Amino acid sequence: MCDTFIKKKPFIATHLLRKINKLTKKSEKETILTWSRASTIIPIMIGYTISIYNGKGHLPIYITDRMVGHKLGEFAPTINFRGHEKNDNRSRR
Repeated sequence: MCDTFIKKKPFIATHLLRKINKLTKKSEKETILTWSRASTIIPIMIGYTISIYNGKGHLPIYITDRMVGHKLGEFAPTINFRGHEKNDNRSRR
């Protein structure tokens, strides 16, 4: 085993990277649709609006510099918590 450790590269879906590069060459700002919630946000994505699929529909998310390094799925919640029931007797046992 070698002494130097190799850090893994961040996962970015290839189709997403191609779409961003294509819009960069055109210098246009369009909404990009994606189903890849596991993709990592990289600095090239800053300033674009990416619609992330949450299981029901696409949520448009504007990418800022503070989001770099996070996953796209972190910004598109899949579950809406509606609160606890009023007459929930299970907690009083």
